Amino acid sequence: MGLGNLKQLAPFIKEAFQHTLLVAKYLCGIHVTNTYLCTFALTQGPSMLPTFSLTGDLILAEKLSTRFEKMQQGDVVLVRSPENPRKIVVKRLMGMGGDTVKYAAGPGNNDKKDTIVVPDGHVWIEGDNKFNTNDSKKFGPVPYGLVQGRVFWIIWRILFTSMIVKQFIEDENLWAVLLLNFKWKDKMPELLIFG
Repeated sequence: MGLGNLKQLAPFIKEAFQHTLLVAKYLCGIHVTNTYLCTFALTQGPSMLPTFSLTGDLILAEKLSTRFEKMQQGDVVLVRSPENPRKIVVKRLMGMGGDTVKYAAGPGNNDKKDTIVVPDGHVWIEGDNKFNTNDSKKFGPVPYGLVQGRVFWIIWRILFTSMIVKQFIEDENLWAVLLLNFKWKDKMPELLIFG
């Protein structure tokens, strides 16, 4: 290959390098966002019914609360499973280090409650579906370092709800206003339809 051919390839090589650099920047940005700021997760299974659907919800979790220890009892969190470190589970935070937690002893013992004091540096997590969940009642307090983030948005439910309302409006010939309330305590977006 002669020097003339290299000069002809130089613009293509330069452009390829620039595109590669741009892709690398985007991948670094995605990595930093996913590792330190927020991440997407998919819930599946019955353990968090009725908060999350059995077939799965796409959720968004922020990671700053866990890094600065700003979580509180009642938050829904992503946790690396103490039984299988490759698996991330979604549970409700019921107690932090030093808290006393009461929990149902088992499905047949609705009246019997056990009590535990959560050790420092640990959290107590439970599924919302009390008797169909694999949580701290089975494996005990979880080290705080396994908490990966705090769920703050159910993305799939919002999109799905919007599609249902749009179809309903078209079928009924109604004028409607869709208001979504993102307060976590409400668990579901509120729909207010004016017709």
